[in-house]
Amino acid sequence: MSIRFRLLTEADVKAVLSMDDLIEMMASALLRFSTGRVTQPVRTVIPVAGDEAFFATMPALVGAADGAGAAGSGGAALGAKLVTVFGSNAARGLPSHLASIVLLDPETGALLALLDGRYITEARTAAVSAVSSRLLARKASSSLGIIGSGVQARSHLDALARVHALRHVTVWSPNKRHRDAFVADVRGQTGVRRGSGPGSDEGLTPHTSYAVTAVEHAGEAVVGADLVVLATSSPMPVIENGWVKPGAHVISVGACRPTEREMDPALVARARLFVDSRTAALVESGDVVLGIQERRFTAAHILAEIGELVGGAPHPAGRQSDADVTIFKSLGLAVEDVTAADLAYRRAVERGIGTELTL
Repeated sequence: MSIRFRLLTEADVKAVLSMDDLIEMMASALLRFSTGRVTQPVRTVIPVAGDEAFFATMPALVGAADGAGAAGSGGAALGAKLVTVFGSNAARGLPSHLASIVLLDPETGALLALLDGRYITEARTAAVSAVSSRLLARKASSSLGIIGSGVQARSHLDALARVHALRHVTVWSPNKRHRDAFVADVRGQTGVRRGSGPGSDEGLTPHTSYAVTAVEHAGEAVVGADLVVLATSSPMPVIENGWVKPGAHVISVGACRPTEREMDPALVARARLFVDSRTAALVESGDVVLGIQERRFTAAHILAEIGELVGGAPHPAGRQSDADVTIFKSLGLAVEDVTAADLAYRRAVERGIGTELTL
């Protein structure tokens, strides 16, 4: 018996998924995860060439969201993401993160779709961060500091600009050419016009009225920022505790191995800490694992999963005052990938996008 399935390329996925869609879908996915409607293990990681690269598998069975039938979205889903991280790919002209997602029929187990997962990983990560910021950042947040200038830096600017009325955006990464390219790309994509000051490296987006500036030191990007995004491949801290002002919301999406950290441990100890998964954070996140090993805090320092905060009513573990520093440590969950892939698949079927193949 042959099985027909749909192949969706990165271009196909981009054609059917918008960031606005993903922000709402990720809120639903995180809620389902934290309320026990998702079955998924912590990802399995196989080192490749020592610690230079790794291959991870991320399966999930996702129960339907409340009211999914009426809404036509958020139904049951089954699948897995296969992801590789090879830092040396840049020299080959390839993305460092590559992924494929296998989507299965939750009723029969039959193959439904094979999707390119690189864009889904990029976009859903930023969408989850936007959910955290909507729940934890101060409502009047208007300035964003980004450490990193790769695809996650770009997707986070896109996502956070949909949640906050940004006025100032600063970016730093170790390579000047990369950070200047980031600013140039943002200008090209959003109609940014160049600043008028002598030697200005600043732009202004007419649509959203935020200025984008590349700076020479990481501290310049962080000091004074209401929102801070850490999207790096660094195994060592890239910001200092003293740079982060009272009231800031810090989003950390790098350092996903237990031996790596991208935040000053004093900052993690000082802040109110939130994660996507407690179970994963306690074994995968060096920012958490190493802090516990060093007796800076205990596992109870994790106040809540983001999915526990979703639901509308204020949560007792959430932001307590405008002076609180909040941290969202994002590791990325299989439920995020599988629900995003399921939405992409259903949209593709409706619109006749993708290629039907027989297995």
